[in-house]
Amino acid sequence: MWALLVLIGAASVSAHLEDLSFDGQKVFRVIPRNDEQVEILNFLASMMEVDFWQPDSVTLLRPNMQVDFRIEAEKSFDVEDLLKESGMEYQVLIDNLQAALDAQFDSKARTASHSYEKYNSWDTIAAWTADIAAQNPDLVSRSVIGETFEGRPMYLLKMGKSGPNKKAIFMDCGFHAREWISPAFCQWFVKEAVETYGKDTVMTTLLDELDFYVLPVVNIDGYIYTWTNNRMWRKTRSKNAHSTCIGTDPNRNFDAGWCTVGASKFPCDPTYCGSAPESEKETKALADFIREHLSTIKAYLTIHSYSQLLLFPYSYTYNLPPNYQELNSIASAASKELASLHNTTYTYGPGAETIYLAAGGSDDWAYDQGIKYAFTFELRDTGRYGFLLPESLIKPTCEETLLAVKYIANYVLEHLY
Repeated sequence: MWALLVLIGAASVSAHLEDLSFDGQKVFRVIPRNDEQVEILNFLASMMEVDFWQPDSVTLLRPNMQVDFRIEAEKSFDVEDLLKESGMEYQVLIDNLQAALDAQFDSKARTASHSYEKYNSWDTIAAWTADIAAQNPDLVSRSVIGETFEGRPMYLLKMGKSGPNKKAIFMDCGFHAREWISPAFCQWFVKEAVETYGKDTVMTTLLDELDFYVLPVVNIDGYIYTWTNNRMWRKTRSKNAHSTCIGTDPNRNFDAGWCTVGASKFPCDPTYCGSAPESEKETKALADFIREHLSTIKAYLTIHSYSQLLLFPYSYTYNLPPNYQELNSIASAASKELASLHNTTYTYGPGAETIYLAAGGSDDWAYDQGIKYAFTFELRDTGRYGFLLPESLIKPTCEETLLAVKYIANYVLEHLY
Protein backbone atom coordinates (compact mmCIF):
# COMPACT_ATOMS: atom_id res chain seq x y z
CA MET A 1 0.00 0.00 0.00
CA TRP A 2 2.81 2.44 0.86
CA ALA A 3 4.25 1.66 -2.58
CA LEU A 4 0.97 2.81 -4.07
CA LEU A 5 1.16 6.02 -2.05
CA VAL A 6 4.68 6.72 -3.27
CA LEU A 7 3.52 6.05 -6.82
CA ILE A 8 0.69 8.54 -6.42
CA GLY A 9 3.13 11.07 -4.99
CA ALA A 10 5.65 10.58 -7.77
CA ALA A 11 2.99 11.07 -10.41
CA SER A 12 1.76 14.20 -8.71
CA VAL A 13 2.58 17.26 -10.74
CA SER A 14 2.14 20.43 -8.75
CA ALA A 15 -1.13 21.18 -10.50
CA HIS A 16 -3.14 23.38 -8.21
CA LEU A 17 -6.78 22.37 -7.91
CA GLU A 18 -7.61 25.94 -8.78
CA ASP A 19 -6.09 25.78 -12.26
CA LEU A 20 -8.04 22.73 -13.34
CA SER A 21 -11.50 22.17 -14.68
CA PHE A 22 -13.77 20.55 -12.11
CA ASP A 23 -14.71 17.97 -14.73
CA GLY A 24 -14.16 14.49 -13.35
CA GLN A 25 -13.17 15.73 -9.89
CA LYS A 26 -14.64 13.57 -7.15
CA VAL A 27 -15.69 14.14 -3.58
CA PHE A 28 -15.07 11.16 -1.31
CA ARG A 29 -16.39 10.42 2.15
CA VAL A 30 -14.21 8.16 4.28
CA ILE A 31 -14.31 7.05 7.89
CA PRO A 32 -10.83 6.22 9.17
CA ARG A 33 -11.26 3.67 11.95
CA ASN A 34 -7.83 3.90 13.58
CA ASP A 35 -4.67 5.97 13.77
CA GLU A 36 -3.07 4.09 10.89
CA GLN A 37 -5.92 5.00 8.56
CA VAL A 38 -5.73 8.62 9.71
CA GLU A 39 -2.01 8.47 8.93
CA ILE A 40 -2.77 7.25 5.41
CA LEU A 41 -5.04 10.26 4.83
CA ASN A 42 -2.36 12.57 6.23
CA PHE A 43 0.19 11.06 3.89
CA LEU A 44 -2.21 11.36 0.96
CA ALA A 45 -2.66 15.05 1.72
CA SER A 46 1.11 15.54 1.84
CA MET A 47 1.49 13.88 -1.57
CA MET A 48 -1.18 15.74 -3.51
CA GLU A 49 -3.67 18.57 -3.35
CA VAL A 50 -6.57 17.43 -1.21
CA ASP A 51 -9.39 19.89 -0.56
CA PHE A 52 -10.93 18.93 2.77
CA TRP A 53 -14.61 19.83 2.97
CA GLN A 54 -15.38 18.29 6.34
CA PRO A 55 -13.46 18.84 8.59
CA ASP A 56 -11.78 21.78 6.89
CA SER A 57 -8.18 20.75 7.53
CA VAL A 58 -6.11 17.57 7.52
CA THR A 59 -4.83 18.48 11.00
CA LEU A 60 -8.30 17.90 12.45
CA LEU A 61 -8.64 14.27 11.31
CA ARG A 62 -9.14 11.63 13.95
CA PRO A 63 -10.40 8.03 14.07
CA ASN A 64 -14.15 7.41 13.49
CA MET A 65 -14.67 10.90 12.09
CA GLN A 66 -16.59 11.36 8.86
CA VAL A 67 -14.19 12.99 6.40
CA ASP A 68 -15.27 14.56 3.09
CA PHE A 69 -12.60 15.63 0.60
CA ARG A 70 -12.21 16.63 -3.04
CA ILE A 71 -9.60 15.19 -5.39
CA GLU A 72 -8.53 16.28 -8.87
CA ALA A 73 -9.77 14.12 -11.73
CA GLU A 74 -6.53 12.41 -12.73
CA LYS A 75 -5.86 11.27 -9.15
CA SER A 76 -9.32 9.98 -8.30
CA PHE A 77 -8.78 6.39 -9.46
CA ASP A 78 -5.44 6.14 -7.63
CA VAL A 79 -7.10 7.44 -4.49
CA GLU A 80 -9.96 4.99 -4.82
CA ASP A 81 -7.45 2.11 -5.22
CA LEU A 82 -5.63 3.29 -2.13
CA LEU A 83 -8.81 3.47 -0.06
CA LYS A 84 -9.81 -0.02 -1.16
CA GLU A 85 -6.37 -1.42 -0.40
CA SER A 86 -6.24 0.17 3.04
CA GLY A 87 -9.64 -1.30 3.89
CA MET A 88 -11.00 2.15 4.70
CA GLU A 89 -14.76 2.62 4.53
CA TYR A 90 -15.54 5.09 1.78
CA GLN A 91 -18.17 6.29 -0.63
CA VAL A 92 -18.12 8.68 -3.57
CA LEU A 93 -20.39 11.58 -2.58
CA ILE A 94 -19.99 13.46 -5.85
CA ASP A 95 -18.85 11.56 -8.91
CA ASN A 96 -18.30 14.55 -11.18
CA LEU A 97 -17.92 17.91 -9.51
CA GLN A 98 -18.51 19.92 -12.69
CA ALA A 99 -21.87 18.22 -13.20
CA ALA A 100 -22.77 19.03 -9.58
CA LEU A 101 -21.68 22.65 -10.11
CA ASP A 102 -23.90 22.95 -13.16
CA ALA A 103 -26.79 21.25 -11.35
CA GLN A 104 -26.80 23.87 -8.59
CA PHE A 105 -28.48 26.32 -10.93
CA ASP A 106 -31.80 24.52 -11.07
CA SER A 107 -34.01 27.39 -9.93
CA LYS A 108 -37.15 28.16 -11.92
CA ALA A 109 -36.39 31.83 -11.25
CA ARG A 110 -33.79 32.25 -13.96
CA THR A 111 -34.07 36.01 -14.05
CA ALA A 112 -31.12 38.34 -14.46
CA SER A 113 -32.47 40.34 -11.54
CA HIS A 114 -32.40 39.49 -7.84
CA SER A 115 -34.32 36.44 -6.67
CA TYR A 116 -34.62 34.92 -3.20
CA GLU A 117 -34.73 31.43 -4.70
CA LYS A 118 -31.51 31.53 -6.63
CA TYR A 119 -27.88 32.31 -5.89
CA ASN A 120 -27.20 35.97 -6.57
CA SER A 121 -23.88 37.48 -7.63
CA TRP A 122 -22.35 40.14 -5.39
CA ASP A 123 -23.35 42.97 -7.74
CA THR A 124 -26.94 41.76 -7.58
CA ILE A 125 -26.82 41.49 -3.77
CA ALA A 126 -25.26 44.95 -3.44
CA ALA A 127 -28.00 46.49 -5.60
CA TRP A 128 -30.62 44.60 -3.58
CA THR A 129 -29.32 46.07 -0.29
CA ALA A 130 -29.95 49.55 -1.70
CA ASP A 131 -33.38 48.61 -3.08
CA ILE A 132 -34.69 46.91 0.04
CA ALA A 133 -33.70 49.91 2.17
CA ALA A 134 -35.23 52.38 -0.30
CA GLN A 135 -38.49 50.41 -0.49
CA ASN A 136 -38.85 49.97 3.30
CA PRO A 137 -37.47 53.19 4.82
CA ASP A 138 -39.34 52.79 8.11
CA LEU A 139 -37.93 49.28 8.66
CA VAL A 140 -34.57 49.05 6.89
CA SER A 141 -31.54 51.30 6.59
CA ARG A 142 -28.21 50.60 4.92
CA SER A 143 -24.75 51.68 6.04
CA VAL A 144 -21.14 50.83 5.19
CA ILE A 145 -19.09 49.39 8.06
CA GLY A 146 -15.78 49.13 6.23
CA GLU A 147 -14.23 47.93 3.03
CA THR A 148 -12.71 44.68 1.84
CA PHE A 149 -9.08 44.03 0.93
CA GLU A 150 -9.94 44.75 -2.71
CA GLY A 151 -11.70 47.98 -1.75
CA ARG A 152 -15.38 47.01 -1.90
CA PRO A 153 -17.85 48.57 0.56
CA MET A 154 -19.21 46.22 3.22
CA TYR A 155 -22.94 46.92 3.42
CA LEU A 156 -24.83 46.39 6.65
CA LEU A 157 -28.61 46.44 6.89
CA LYS A 158 -30.23 47.63 10.10
CA MET A 159 -33.78 46.38 10.54
CA GLY A 160 -36.41 47.35 13.05
CA LYS A 161 -38.95 50.04 13.93
CA SER A 162 -37.24 53.09 15.35
CA GLY A 163 -37.60 53.41 19.10
CA PRO A 164 -35.60 54.48 22.15
CA ASN A 165 -32.97 52.27 23.85
CA LYS A 166 -33.49 49.27 21.60
CA LYS A 167 -31.31 46.20 22.03
CA ALA A 168 -30.03 44.42 18.96
CA ILE A 169 -29.09 41.09 17.41
CA PHE A 170 -26.18 40.90 14.97
CA MET A 171 -26.28 38.32 12.18
CA ASP A 172 -23.74 37.72 9.43
CA CYS A 173 -23.48 35.45 6.40
CA GLY A 174 -20.84 34.56 3.86
CA PHE A 175 -17.69 34.17 5.97
CA HIS A 176 -16.44 31.34 3.78
CA ALA A 177 -16.73 32.21 0.11
CA ARG A 178 -17.93 28.85 -1.21
CA GLU A 179 -20.79 28.49 1.28
CA TRP A 180 -23.36 30.07 -1.03
CA ILE A 181 -26.44 29.01 0.93
CA SER A 182 -25.27 31.27 3.75
CA PRO A 183 -25.72 34.68 2.01
CA ALA A 184 -28.95 33.30 0.55
CA PHE A 185 -30.27 32.96 4.10
CA CYS A 186 -29.40 36.53 5.12
CA GLN A 187 -31.31 37.80 2.11
CA TRP A 188 -34.24 35.52 2.92
CA PHE A 189 -34.33 36.74 6.51
CA VAL A 190 -34.53 40.37 5.41
CA LYS A 191 -37.29 39.54 2.92
CA GLU A 192 -39.33 37.71 5.57
CA ALA A 193 -38.90 40.57 8.03
CA VAL A 194 -40.22 43.21 5.64
CA GLU A 195 -42.94 41.01 4.13
CA THR A 196 -44.36 39.64 7.37
CA TYR A 197 -44.05 42.75 9.56
CA GLY A 198 -47.57 43.62 10.67
CA LYS A 199 -48.87 40.15 9.73
CA ASP A 200 -46.78 37.68 11.71
CA THR A 201 -47.08 38.47 15.41
CA VAL A 202 -43.66 37.12 16.39
CA MET A 203 -41.80 38.96 13.64
CA THR A 204 -43.75 42.15 14.31
CA THR A 205 -42.90 42.03 18.02
CA LEU A 206 -39.24 41.30 17.26
CA LEU A 207 -38.91 44.28 14.91
CA ASP A 208 -40.85 46.56 17.26
CA GLU A 209 -38.74 45.63 20.27
CA LEU A 210 -35.32 44.81 18.76
CA ASP A 211 -33.02 45.90 15.98
CA PHE A 212 -31.35 43.39 13.69
CA TYR A 213 -28.01 44.13 12.11
CA VAL A 214 -27.60 41.92 9.04
CA LEU A 215 -24.29 41.68 7.19
CA PRO A 216 -25.31 39.78 4.01
CA VAL A 217 -21.75 38.85 2.93
CA VAL A 218 -18.65 39.19 5.11
CA ASN A 219 -16.09 37.86 2.62
CA ILE A 220 -17.18 39.77 -0.48
CA ASP A 221 -13.89 39.45 -2.40
CA GLY A 222 -13.86 35.70 -1.85
CA TYR A 223 -17.53 35.39 -2.81
CA ILE A 224 -16.92 37.21 -6.09
CA TYR A 225 -13.94 34.95 -6.75
CA THR A 226 -16.17 31.87 -6.40
CA TRP A 227 -18.33 33.31 -9.19
CA THR A 228 -15.51 34.33 -11.51
CA ASN A 229 -12.54 32.01 -10.95
CA ASN A 230 -12.89 29.13 -8.53
CA ARG A 231 -16.22 27.98 -7.11
CA MET A 232 -14.38 26.14 -4.33
CA TRP A 233 -12.51 29.17 -2.93
CA ARG A 234 -12.88 29.59 0.85
CA LYS A 235 -10.65 32.35 2.20
CA THR A 236 -10.37 36.10 1.76
CA ARG A 237 -8.33 37.47 -1.17
CA SER A 238 -5.67 39.40 0.76
CA LYS A 239 -1.99 39.14 -0.12
CA ASN A 240 0.31 37.44 2.38
CA ALA A 241 3.84 38.66 3.08
CA HIS A 242 6.61 36.26 1.96
CA SER A 243 4.10 33.94 0.28
CA THR A 244 2.52 33.62 -3.14
CA CYS A 245 -0.52 32.02 -1.50
CA ILE A 246 -3.54 34.28 -1.21
CA GLY A 247 -6.03 34.79 1.57
CA THR A 248 -6.78 34.13 5.21
CA ASP A 249 -9.58 32.10 6.75
CA PRO A 250 -11.68 34.94 8.21
CA ASN A 251 -13.22 32.59 10.75
CA ARG A 252 -9.80 31.81 12.24
CA ASN A 253 -8.83 35.49 12.35
CA PHE A 254 -10.53 36.65 15.57
CA ASP A 255 -8.86 37.16 18.91
CA ALA A 256 -10.33 34.08 20.58
CA GLY A 257 -7.54 31.62 21.33
CA TRP A 258 -6.12 32.91 18.04
CA CYS A 259 -4.10 30.37 16.05
CA THR A 260 -3.74 27.92 18.93
CA VAL A 261 -5.78 24.93 17.74
CA GLY A 262 -7.55 23.93 14.53
CA ALA A 263 -5.98 26.82 12.64
CA SER A 264 -2.85 26.98 10.54
CA LYS A 265 0.13 29.35 10.59
CA PHE A 266 0.84 28.59 6.91
CA PRO A 267 -0.62 31.02 4.36
CA CYS A 268 -1.22 28.26 1.80
CA ASP A 269 -3.54 26.35 4.12
CA PRO A 270 -7.34 26.76 3.99
CA THR A 271 -7.48 27.44 7.73
CA TYR A 272 -4.66 30.03 7.75
CA CYS A 273 -5.23 32.25 10.79
CA GLY A 274 -3.68 35.39 9.28
CA SER A 275 -0.63 37.36 10.38
CA ALA A 276 -2.38 38.60 13.54
CA PRO A 277 -5.90 38.70 15.02
CA GLU A 278 -8.08 40.96 12.82
CA SER A 279 -5.34 41.20 10.19
CA GLU A 280 -8.13 41.00 7.61
CA LYS A 281 -9.95 44.23 6.81
CA GLU A 282 -13.24 42.33 6.76
CA THR A 283 -12.90 40.80 10.23
CA LYS A 284 -11.61 44.06 11.66
CA ALA A 285 -14.60 45.99 10.26
CA LEU A 286 -17.00 43.45 11.75
CA ALA A 287 -15.22 43.39 15.12
CA ASP A 288 -14.98 47.20 15.26
CA PHE A 289 -18.70 47.53 14.61
CA ILE A 290 -19.59 45.04 17.33
CA ARG A 291 -17.21 46.67 19.82
CA GLU A 292 -18.79 50.06 19.11
CA HIS A 293 -22.28 48.63 19.74
CA LEU A 294 -21.51 46.26 22.61
CA SER A 295 -23.91 47.98 24.95
CA THR A 296 -26.84 47.17 22.65
CA ILE A 297 -25.91 43.90 20.87
CA LYS A 298 -27.29 41.02 22.95
CA ALA A 299 -26.95 38.11 20.52
CA TYR A 300 -24.61 37.14 17.72
CA LEU A 301 -25.62 34.70 14.96
CA THR A 302 -23.26 33.59 12.21
CA ILE A 303 -24.44 31.46 9.30
CA HIS A 304 -22.21 28.86 7.62
CA SER A 305 -22.61 25.57 5.75
CA TYR A 306 -22.63 22.59 5.61
CA SER A 307 -23.48 19.78 8.07
CA GLN A 308 -26.71 20.78 9.85
CA LEU A 309 -25.29 21.91 13.15
CA LEU A 310 -26.24 24.53 15.70
CA LEU A 311 -23.09 25.36 17.65
CA PHE A 312 -22.28 27.65 20.53
CA PRO A 313 -19.04 28.46 22.43
CA TYR A 314 -16.51 27.27 22.84
CA SER A 315 -14.61 26.07 19.81
CA TYR A 316 -11.10 27.08 20.89
CA THR A 317 -11.26 25.14 24.16
CA TYR A 318 -13.15 22.19 25.63
CA ASN A 319 -14.07 24.41 28.58
CA LEU A 320 -17.79 25.03 28.77
CA PRO A 321 -19.14 28.58 28.90
CA PRO A 322 -20.66 29.73 32.22
CA ASN A 323 -24.19 29.72 30.77
CA TYR A 324 -23.72 26.35 29.06
CA GLN A 325 -27.05 24.92 30.32
CA GLU A 326 -28.95 27.89 28.98
CA LEU A 327 -27.22 27.89 25.58
CA ASN A 328 -27.71 24.15 25.28
CA SER A 329 -31.42 24.36 26.02
CA ILE A 330 -31.86 27.24 23.53
CA ALA A 331 -30.02 25.23 20.86
CA SER A 332 -32.13 22.17 21.63
CA ALA A 333 -35.41 24.08 21.35
CA ALA A 334 -34.28 25.99 18.23
CA SER A 335 -33.27 22.70 16.56
CA LYS A 336 -36.74 21.30 17.34
CA GLU A 337 -38.36 24.36 15.79
CA LEU A 338 -36.21 23.96 12.71
CA ALA A 339 -37.07 20.28 12.36
CA SER A 340 -40.80 20.94 12.71
CA LEU A 341 -41.11 22.11 9.10
CA HIS A 342 -39.24 19.63 6.90
CA ASN A 343 -37.96 17.12 9.48
CA THR A 344 -34.39 18.31 8.98
CA THR A 345 -32.24 17.00 11.80
CA TYR A 346 -29.65 19.26 13.40
CA THR A 347 -26.97 18.29 15.91
CA TYR A 348 -26.27 20.93 18.55
CA GLY A 349 -23.70 21.63 21.24
CA PRO A 350 -20.44 23.44 21.98
CA GLY A 351 -18.23 23.68 18.90
CA ALA A 352 -15.15 21.89 20.26
CA GLU A 353 -17.11 18.91 21.56
CA THR A 354 -19.62 18.72 18.74
CA ILE A 355 -17.21 18.88 15.80
CA TYR A 356 -13.59 19.80 16.57
CA LEU A 357 -11.33 22.38 18.19
CA ALA A 358 -10.98 25.51 16.07
CA ALA A 359 -9.54 28.76 17.37
CA GLY A 360 -10.17 32.29 16.17
CA GLY A 361 -13.88 31.99 15.40
CA SER A 362 -16.24 34.95 15.42
CA ASP A 363 -18.80 33.30 17.73
CA ASP A 364 -16.25 32.61 20.49
CA TRP A 365 -14.89 36.13 20.09
CA ALA A 366 -18.36 37.70 20.34
CA TYR A 367 -19.13 35.59 23.41
CA ASP A 368 -15.87 36.65 25.07
CA GLN A 369 -16.85 40.28 24.39
CA GLY A 370 -19.80 39.70 26.70
CA ILE A 371 -22.49 38.75 24.17
CA LYS A 372 -24.16 35.94 26.10
CA TYR A 373 -26.06 34.45 23.19
CA ALA A 374 -23.67 33.47 20.39
CA PHE A 375 -24.56 30.77 17.87
CA THR A 376 -23.15 29.34 14.65
CA PHE A 377 -25.48 27.66 12.18
CA GLU A 378 -24.09 25.14 9.71
CA LEU A 379 -26.93 24.90 7.20
CA ARG A 380 -27.87 22.04 4.87
CA ASP A 381 -26.90 19.50 3.89
CA THR A 382 -24.93 16.63 5.43
CA GLY A 383 -22.77 15.99 2.39
CA ARG A 384 -24.76 14.78 -0.59
CA TYR A 385 -24.31 18.19 -2.20
CA GLY A 386 -21.93 19.74 0.32
CA PHE A 387 -21.13 23.29 -0.75
CA LEU A 388 -23.11 22.83 -3.97
CA LEU A 389 -26.63 22.82 -2.57
CA PRO A 390 -29.03 23.18 -5.52
CA GLU A 391 -31.08 26.35 -5.77
CA SER A 392 -34.28 24.31 -5.50
CA LEU A 393 -33.30 23.69 -1.86
CA ILE A 394 -32.78 27.37 -0.96
CA LYS A 395 -36.43 27.92 -0.02
CA PRO A 396 -36.89 24.92 2.32
CA THR A 397 -33.46 25.52 3.88
CA CYS A 398 -34.20 29.18 4.54
CA GLU A 399 -37.77 28.55 5.74
CA GLU A 400 -36.67 26.09 8.41
CA THR A 401 -33.65 28.14 9.47
CA LEU A 402 -35.90 31.18 9.89
CA LEU A 403 -37.94 29.26 12.49
CA ALA A 404 -34.81 28.60 14.55
CA VAL A 405 -33.58 32.19 14.24
CA LYS A 406 -36.97 33.56 15.27
CA TYR A 407 -36.99 31.23 18.25
CA ILE A 408 -33.54 32.41 19.38
CA ALA A 409 -34.41 36.07 18.79
CA ASN A 410 -37.62 35.76 20.77
CA TYR A 411 -35.76 34.04 23.61
CA VAL A 412 -33.19 36.85 23.66
CA LEU A 413 -35.99 39.44 23.73
CA GLU A 414 -37.52 37.71 26.76
CA HIS A 415 -34.15 37.44 28.51
CA LEU A 416 -32.53 40.81 27.91
CA TYR A 417 -29.58 41.62 30.14
